[in-house]
Amino acid sequence: MAKIVSVYNREKPDFVPVDMSYIRWLKIAERLAALGHQVDIATIEPIPEKSPILMGPNLRRISLKNVHWQDYDVVKTVFHRGFETLEFFGGTGHPFIISKLGSVVASHDMEGVYFYGELRKELYETQLRIQKTSRYVTLLSPQAKELWLRCFQSNGNILLVPGAADKQIPEFRKNPFPEEAGIRCLFAGNIYTLDRQPEANAVLVSKLNELGRILKSAGAQLFMIGVGEVRLLDAAFVKYLGKVPYEETWDYLRSADVGVVVSSGKFHQNNESSKIYHYLRAGLPVVSEAGFPNDFLIHESGLGFSVESGNMELMAEKVLEAGRTPWDRQSAIRYILDNHTWENRVQVYNRLITEELEQV
Repeated sequence: MAKIVSVYNREKPDFVPVDMSYIRWLKIAERLAALGHQVDIATIEPIPEKSPILMGPNLRRISLKNVHWQDYDVVKTVFHRGFETLEFFGGTGHPFIISKLGSVVASHDMEGVYFYGELRKELYETQLRIQKTSRYVTLLSPQAKELWLRCFQSNGNILLVPGAADKQIPEFRKNPFPEEAGIRCLFAGNIYTLDRQPEANAVLVSKLNELGRILKSAGAQLFMIGVGEVRLLDAAFVKYLGKVPYEETWDYLRSADVGVVVSSGKFHQNNESSKIYHYLRAGLPVVSEAGFPNDFLIHESGLGFSVESGNMELMAEKVLEAGRTPWDRQSAIRYILDNHTWENRVQVYNRLITEELEQV
């Protein structure tokens, strides 16, 4: 078994799995540890060198400031920021770095990739350094791989590890929605911030406000849980319920009538929608704007609708239809359990690491 250290953010003081980046960071680490690897999550928390935070068998959190990179067989970075954190703490000389990316950007602004200008340039420059430094690069989708290969040469070091959902979820505790809500429509996720993706935030907020307005007129209510800049959400049409700890989100997903996915553009070149996995795992019918690489999940699971991007009238119509349709929810849950759990995903890393270390 390998000794693995996983690195992401050096800016937040606490390890709190609320947004999907932290959730994925935790879930992959948990599954690697469950397979017998010794996994450390390196965070910026004030953790004494000799007193790591034990999270479970083979899994702990340690301080980034005290990492001895040479003590590990594998260094795994999460997103562009994770590689930048590794650089900041002097770990890029390690011979076995796996760099996971959520989005791939090109050397120029392009349709379908919702990072622009200086931010897109900074991300691309990070990718250049990843290409030179990392033994393997992990991407979410074939579309992301296609774009990466258009930008960089590859020696067969690209891994595809899409998103997923939990195999085991917490017992249901309570319905967190008000009884008078009518059809309860839920958006659970990230609407981004003004400093990182202001254009995407503006589009998502506008769509949620419009969708909420149409649904309200039909006696339904749109709720949101999650992170991002929410000040311009119209409280008359979208009820924002705040940042919800990951374990508690399952009560929301299992109590809602419909889960919605809105997009920051007509299509996404490579960044999938992780919320689709979670809605389906909870047996929640999905209504999503078309254009995500993992749209197929809705069709293959048979639980929901994919609609024309940008058409909020049609989306609201399908939300109301989904909320009244007697779905086979258990079949969709089985589909996710059979094909799209973190246990499925982590096997890519497990096989790779095992084979590579056997050759040493």
